[in-house]
Amino acid sequence: MRLITPTLLSLLTAACTHMPTAAPAPADVFTATRVSTHRAGDDLLTGGMGRAALLSPLAPVPADGAHPTMVELRRRALHANWRGIADLYGSVSEIPAVPGREFHAFARLPGARHPHRVLAQVPDAFDAKRRCLIVTASSGSRGIYGAIGSVAAYGLPRGCAVVHTDKGGGSGFFDIASGEGVQGDGTRAARGAELEFDPGTEPGADETRVALKHAHSGDHPEADWGRHVLQAARFGLQALSDAFPEQTPFTAQNTRVIAFGLSNGGGAVLRAAELDDDGLLDGVVAAAPNITTPDARHLFDYATEAALLQPCALLALPDAPAFLPDAAWRAVANARCASLRAAGWIEGDDAATQSASALARLRASGWRDASLRLAGLQVGFDLWRAVAALYAQSYARATPDAAVCGYRFAQRDGAGPPRAATAAERALWWSDASGIAPTAGVSLVDGLASDPVDPAFTGLRCLRALLDGEDALARQVQASIAATRATAQPRAPVVIVHGDTDSIVPIEFSARPYLAAARANGARIALWEVAGAQHFDAFVALPQLHGTPPLLPHAHAAMDALIAHLDGAAAIVDQRR
Repeated sequence: MRLITPTLLSLLTAACTHMPTAAPAPADVFTATRVSTHRAGDDLLTGGMGRAALLSPLAPVPADGAHPTMVELRRRALHANWRGIADLYGSVSEIPAVPGREFHAFARLPGARHPHRVLAQVPDAFDAKRRCLIVTASSGSRGIYGAIGSVAAYGLPRGCAVVHTDKGGGSGFFDIASGEGVQGDGTRAARGAELEFDPGTEPGADETRVALKHAHSGDHPEADWGRHVLQAARFGLQALSDAFPEQTPFTAQNTRVIAFGLSNGGGAVLRAAELDDDGLLDGVVAAAPNITTPDARHLFDYATEAALLQPCALLALPDAPAFLPDAAWRAVANARCASLRAAGWIEGDDAATQSASALARLRASGWRDASLRLAGLQVGFDLWRAVAALYAQSYARATPDAAVCGYRFAQRDGAGPPRAATAAERALWWSDASGIAPTAGVSLVDGLASDPVDPAFTGLRCLRALLDGEDALARQVQASIAATRATAQPRAPVVIVHGDTDSIVPIEFSARPYLAAARANGARIALWEVAGAQHFDAFVALPQLHGTPPLLPHAHAAMDALIAHLDGAAAIVDQRR
């Protein structure tokens, strides 16, 4: 589970040296700024661990478990993010040591209650003759190092600077019982310090709740993903001016700025290209992007549908690999088929007929068999419920005091009852967590789970009802979803790279409709479809996915092609790879 549902991170580093001096643009607010150096046994990509240490499932252990240093936390964060994203056992055969500096800050959009993190990584071998800045956004709900294995490993060894944003998600969890959150350097502190996130919730009796920033910030960060990326790009140019004062200014006119993102990060860079009135971006590569045009299915729509129907439909997919023991997943499947039949969602009086009905319903709503083949992956790790429960809180602008459909988050031992987290557990949330529960010991707690046979069904049905409900909560969720839809009018050349067997962000709901809409709007855009590739390269290490091609090598090839195009080569065209 640690390999599959990776942990995540968000910033920090070694010794602080000086504060950035270049003045930000008037609309940008950067606080908690600091600079760290990474040389001589430390580096930008692995913190000095190298690929061999990343291959180990055991993260570096802090000397004092309850009080890890920012250097120790950074290394754990790098370890977690590499293992959560990259194909370390296959396509990533080496990771060079890249010395340089990191520029950290909290960045705040106008009107936002909470900041997002930005991090500019500037290699010592920055190519001043070919100024290059890659701006990226973390995938999923990950912290600030969430793109370290997807694009920093591509750009830094080539002499480009890379600037990251966590786009308002991340692992700056707030513990309500202790009133404790995360500071800019990743260490924890009590309310009153400058924290990444504080929901303002006061503790109650027997308090166990943990507040997650993506779920409980009240800012609806997904609606601002594009603005987060553009603000990060401006921070990156500012950091370069501070890093090389003799070569200032660094601007979009004299520095090539390319945006790259994976999954949610891919959606973020596409939204940035649509909002880029100032011409900051020269080009964009989006890998497996979570992006929704006005007429396409939204993630919350197909995630709640899949969470309800796919467990039952698995019985009708005999060639789909299983990610649970046979008896375990069949028990889940039979229970869900019975629940769906009792609710009138499917037809049939036996499990075989019911599962065929569930599969037919999925196909009728647009799912391809290629996307359904890996349904067992999401069922085995309960990924759809984790995603839908978290996003529902964000779309509802919920606080920890107003759980949507009964879902909350707390420290648990396996399936045990919620409990208070220890100081040592809280200390590692920032470095180890992925930003979405279950992660780093923080679990999803289902307050509507009363049926002992199919405990997840009631909560999932509640989530699904938000899509067409008419009460105030449902209308808020629907309005938030509408605010995330793309215009499909990118201002810069775009290459989308997407696996045709992606079961988490299916190509039929994202890249293909975006391509069609963008083409109709006159955009310069190409789609590279990768045969047999699924969503995250880290998954290909699973025995059930042996032989599955990784996606990121194709995304890096798209970066090469985009750069060549910007240098005067031919236009980039659609490919079947």
